[in-house]
This record gives sequence, C-alpha cells and structure tokens, in this order.
Amino acid sequence: MADTYFAHAYEKGIDSQPRKTNIVASLVRDRYVADAVVILEHTPRRAARAVLKAVESANANLLNNSKKSIDPKTVRISRIFVTSGTRMRRYKPASRGRALPYEIISSNIFVEVAGEEKAKKAEKEKK
Repeated sequence: MADTYFAHAYEKGIDSQPRKTNIVASLVRDRYVADAVVILEHTPRRAARAVLKAVESANANLLNNSKKSIDPKTVRISRIFVTSGTRMRRYKPASRGRALPYEIISSNIFVEVAGEEKAKKAEKEKK
C-alpha cells in the first residue's frame, strides 16, 4: 500500500473578490492536478490565472520538496478554499465637495494537494 503525502500553497492579495474567485476554485475541487490545469487554462475568468498559479505552486511543492519520489499521475487537489484578504479603503470625489467611499477587496487562495509514492519495482530474489 502506497503512502499519501501532502503539500500546500497560499496565494495572498489576489485582486479579485472572494465570491468570484470561489466560483473558479469550485471548478477544480477534488480533481487531479493535470485535469485542473487544463480546465483553468480554458476558463475565461480573471481569477482562473491566480487559481492556476496556486495549484501549480502546490504541485511543485509536493514533487520537489518531498523526500520521497511522488508519482505525478496520482496528485489530486485535496482541499482548495478562498478567503477574503485585506480591504483597501479609498474615496472618490463627488459633487459639492463630498467624498464617496469604496473598497478594493482582495482574496487569499489556499490549495492542498495529495499524492502517492511511486511503486517500487519488486526485487528479484536470488536463487
């Protein structure tokens, strides 16, 4: 039985609202990373580029930083969620000397991937 290994990645300060980014994240939840990359490359939303970057970063963390050799075909997105980031408060000038407030909302993306160790070839017994 192969062991399962995990790695994660954060993307912080994405210039997209969490509500819109979460729609893109739900497209690739619980999928293989190879399938998720294809889906995100063909998704016509601005947040798809940021989610793709986070997924590829988590995949690279698992494949490069793990002490074991991981089979790239078995890497799945185990968890992905979007939270609200910092809000920048700004003011827009209006008539009669007024200032109308507005906020620039950002998102944080968390991606965790899981992969299994490569199967070792059975050593032939010496007779």
